[in-house]
Parts: sequence; structure tokens; C-alpha cells
Amino acid sequence: MVRAFIEKPNCIILAVSPANQDLATSDAIKISREVDPKGERTWGVLTKIDLMDKGTDAVDILEGKSYRLQFPWIGVVNRSQADINKSVDMIAARKREREYFANSPEYKHLAHRMGSEYLGKMLSKHLETVIKSRIPGLQSLISKSISELESELSRLGKPVAADAGGKLYMIMEICRIFDGIYKEHLDGIRPGGDKIYSVFDNQLPAALKRLQFDKQLSMENVRKLITEADGYQPHLIAPEQGYRRLIESSLVTIRGPAEAAVDAVHSILKDLVHKAINETSELKQYPTLRVEVSNAACESLDRMRDESKKATLKLVDMECSYLTVDFFRKLPQDIEKGGNPTHSIFDRYNDSYLRRIGTTVLSYVNMVCGSLRNSIPKSVVFCQVREAKRSLLDYFFAELGTKEAKQLAKLLDEDPAVMERRTSLAKRLELYRSAQAEIDAVAWAK
Repeated sequence: MVRAFIEKPNCIILAVSPANQDLATSDAIKISREVDPKGERTWGVLTKIDLMDKGTDAVDILEGKSYRLQFPWIGVVNRSQADINKSVDMIAARKREREYFANSPEYKHLAHRMGSEYLGKMLSKHLETVIKSRIPGLQSLISKSISELESELSRLGKPVAADAGGKLYMIMEICRIFDGIYKEHLDGIRPGGDKIYSVFDNQLPAALKRLQFDKQLSMENVRKLITEADGYQPHLIAPEQGYRRLIESSLVTIRGPAEAAVDAVHSILKDLVHKAINETSELKQYPTLRVEVSNAACESLDRMRDESKKATLKLVDMECSYLTVDFFRKLPQDIEKGGNPTHSIFDRYNDSYLRRIGTTVLSYVNMVCGSLRNSIPKSVVFCQVREAKRSLLDYFFAELGTKEAKQLAKLLDEDPAVMERRTSLAKRLELYRSAQAEIDAVAWAK
């Protein structure tokens, strides 16, 4: 049991041995040397000096000539059992001790550094020296502990406010932090937003190229649509209605890639919501709020996707509803095959003529595709990306304003174990800071 205490490096060891016994067999000296071989923490104390046999003394030990320790031995004379039985008080006992060392021929030259009072003074001075030497280490240890506690408290987050206004403010602040992280993804500060550009630069052009306009403008299909458009009376100069039907039937297929671009960007925006949710450490503290914010953000993105799809498909529909006349005015006119009424109806539908119509329509459709390749990304960014940055949680904020205190408290449903842990850490942190202030005061005083 004793060893468990004296092994600690900050422990001061009092090796107490009776003077009327051989020090070579002293258990106190033996165990002290085992745990403190250099004697930096050991003070030797001799008791029962007054009970030594006549003709013997402890002068050699007290003078350090035998059993030398780093600190001088100190002799003491305590009360005897008879003194205790007679109720001799400590004041009288200390006086008798001083008289003993002052009047003993063997010890009178050592009397100034003998006795219990001198032992107490020396131990107090030594303890003060030890404490001062440990101050830098204690300051470093306390500073490290304070830093660790502050770090863990920061990780656990702030405690939940008691009033409804405080709860609402806390929720709004957490949402703003999430919203800021989400915008950083879109603006390129964090990764992920670059995938949106990939949709416009790779996916959309590739989808437009895969459209089978050649099949749509095959000889058979051109002849079919041209003749159907003419009805019972063949066209005179140019098959305008046939052109329109061919162009519209080709352009309507662009709706597919346009919708796909909208959906692809929508998927990326939702993925970025989940990333931002995971990167918002404050939301990890409140599972219910985390789910609500995620759902609210995704619902907003769904609304933005629907509006974007309407706007983007309107671009395609506008190209179908009104053709660019200048394109056709610049085409060379074939009077002979375009408007000579003397040719038979079957002659005006020969392969060369129909092939030229197909080529003209394909050129126009390709021109429109090039235009839509530039305008579709603008529509998608305006309706989805821009709105996501501006108003991702606007609906959620509006709903928060109508919630009562109990409903707000449910959103901040922190784990009770976390709350208990935070309280415990806060108390420990307060104690460490108080200790730091006390130790700093001692350090400055020295």
C-alpha cells in the first residue's frame, strides 16, 4: 500500500527509522531506495533518539557520515506512552524536545537543525520548491486539458436554448451554415458543382447527336409527310406545310434530351444537398432537424425542377411554333422543280426533289439544335442552379415562423447522453480555468 503512493514522482518520502535499531535492516530506507535511488525525494527521520542504549548515539547518522542521504537526517523526540497517558500536550512535548537536543552533549552542536519543528519547516520549504519546479509542467498540462475540453465541447455543439426565440434563432443559424456549405459546392469552393457543367458540355451535346434525324428525314418519310400535307391539291411553288410538318416532327424529339438535362442537373443538386448535410457538423447534433432540412431542400429542388422543365420545353416548343424565315429566304430557288405547274404531280415528288427537301430540313434542324444547345443550359441554370442558391430553404423558413415552442423543441431533439456529457465537460472546463488562474498567480508571484 505504501509503495503505491511513494512510487509517484511528485511524492515526498519520509523514511522514518528508530535510532535504537540497526538502519541496515530499516524497511523505510530499503523501500525508499528502491523507488527513489537518487534520493531526490527522500528525507531521513530518526526517532527514539532518547531511548538509545547508554554509550551509543546517532551522531554519525545525523552528521551524514553513515547512511548518507541527499538531504540531511533530522532527529526527533516524540512523546512516550507515559506522556500520552499523562495527557502531555504537544506544546510541552515540543519544548521538552528542544531542551533535550540543546542540553545533550552529543547533539547540542546539531540542535539548530533537530526536532519536529525544524522538520516541519524544512518539509514546507522543500514542498514549496517542488511545487514551483512543477509549475511549468502543470501549466502545460492544464492548458492541454483546457484545449482538449474546448475542442470536445465545440464538437458537441452549443446547448439548446431554453426559450422559443432562442430555439428559432439556433435553427436558423444551423440552416444558414448548411446553406453556405451548399453554395460553396455550387461555386467551386467545394467539389461537386463542376458536374453540372459536364451535363451541358458532354451529356446534352451527346444526346442531341444521338437523335436520329436521318431516319426521321428518310426518303419514305419525307414523301409521306409532303404528300399528306398537300392534301387533295399539290403545292404550287414550295411545299410549305410539308416543310413545317417535317421540321416540327424532327424538333419535337429534342424534348427528350432537354428533359434529360433538367433531370441530370436535378440529380446533381440533390446529391450536393446530401453532401452539404453530411458536412454540416451542427446538423449531426439534431437528427430530426437534419431530416427536416434535407426533406425541405429536396422538395424545393423538385419544385425548381418542374419549373425548369416547363421553361426548357417551352424553348423547344417556341422553335417548333415559329420558324426562322431568313434561313429559307437565303436558300437557292429551284423554279423548274419548285413551281412549274406543267409538270405532273408525280414528277414534282421525284427522289432528287425530295432529297433536297430532306437536306434543307436537316440543315435547319441542326441550326436549331446548335441554338438550343446554348439556350437550354441557360434555362436550366436560371431555373434550378440560380434558384437553389437564392431560395433553397425559403419554404422551410416560412414554415418555421408558424411553429410553436414545442414543435421547435422537437426539431432540436438532442441525445440526452450528449447533453449530460456537455454539462460535465463545462464543469470540468470551469475547474481547469480556475486552477489555471491560481497557478498563473503563483507563477507571477515567484
